[in-house]
Amino acid sequence: MARPRQTIGTFGEITTHKTASGRIEARARFRDWDGVARQVSATAETEAGATRALKKKLAERSLYQPASGHLTPDSPFGDLVDYWLDDIKLEDRISRTTQLLYERNMRTLVLPVFGHLTLREIGVARCDHFIKALARQSYNRAKQARVVMRLALALAVRHEIIPQNPMVSVSTLRRPPSTPNALTSLEVNAIRAVIGRWEAGEGHISGPKPDGQLGAIVEVMLGTSARIGEVLAIRRRDVDLTSALPTIGIAGTIISRQGEATFRQDHPKTARSRRIVTLPSFTAEAVRRRLAMAGDLEPDSLLLQTRNGSPFSTANVSRSLRQVLERAGITGVSPHMFRRTVATAIHDNASLQLAAELLGHTDSRITAQHYIRRNELVNPATAELLDRAFARPDN
Repeated sequence: MARPRQTIGTFGEITTHKTASGRIEARARFRDWDGVARQVSATAETEAGATRALKKKLAERSLYQPASGHLTPDSPFGDLVDYWLDDIKLEDRISRTTQLLYERNMRTLVLPVFGHLTLREIGVARCDHFIKALARQSYNRAKQARVVMRLALALAVRHEIIPQNPMVSVSTLRRPPSTPNALTSLEVNAIRAVIGRWEAGEGHISGPKPDGQLGAIVEVMLGTSARIGEVLAIRRRDVDLTSALPTIGIAGTIISRQGEATFRQDHPKTARSRRIVTLPSFTAEAVRRRLAMAGDLEPDSLLLQTRNGSPFSTANVSRSLRQVLERAGITGVSPHMFRRTVATAIHDNASLQLAAELLGHTDSRITAQHYIRRNELVNPATAELLDRAFARPDN
């Protein structure tokens, strides 16, 4: 009769015998991850000691098995999450910031609902209901939860823990309709005026006086379409005001993570986001004023920086902008709104493709969907055409 085959990571019967030196040797056959059963041994002064030493060696040998070896369809979902988080750190294909975002979304959005379920219990119907229920609260949270669940369960499929990924069959999320909000030229100039008065010291009571950098940040955002983190990451070496056409290179971004000091990352959000932008005159003038005020900057020094020379965090700049504008009764303005404002202006006066190129988008559909404010004014030429078509005979 055929002998039953061992499963991966198990060992056969332990046998012991006395060696020529008088010590006791314990042996067992252990089936490794490659499917080959190998003999493993350990020695000690006594049979019990040799057996304990062998079992310890076998346990240590199990550590060389893939980490997923301890996961089965009956494992809790939380165990898969821990394994998945370790895996994305080892892969090192996504940024540390994205890793932290994935972990936060998994622990705050998904685990409270799925943490006590086994992998076997997580099917399409349960996942579909969860995503739809979350979407009723927030489309963005549902989208974030969908991403991390799909990635974690895909890992379980690749490592043969479960046969298929239930998230593949979950119904598509429908983004609620929305219109990108952008500023008009009148609103832009009103914001400039408010910041100008604040930087001139109007109403200043205590604390350090404004140093002109908030206004410079706004002018650079308006002149480049750059994200706030990209603007704050501009170095002296990225600025060229001596050429016939002054330019700024967008070549990094500012990163702030919980528990870590804010720092400059040496690349922007995407590869396409790395670009050199020709400056309009108002931005070039704002940068010249900033350079004059900053004095001699080293090539790698940040154009915009705190009083102690460290990077600004995007959160602090956003808060300062909001507070200054709200004192003047202007609400709802964020740094990202300037990016949409620039995209809308370029689209309305040139083309969607040029707007996408300026923003650093690889797909102009992203620009159109998320950055262009729809112009509700129909071409006035229609009135003349209709007059010609349907004019009253007595006119």
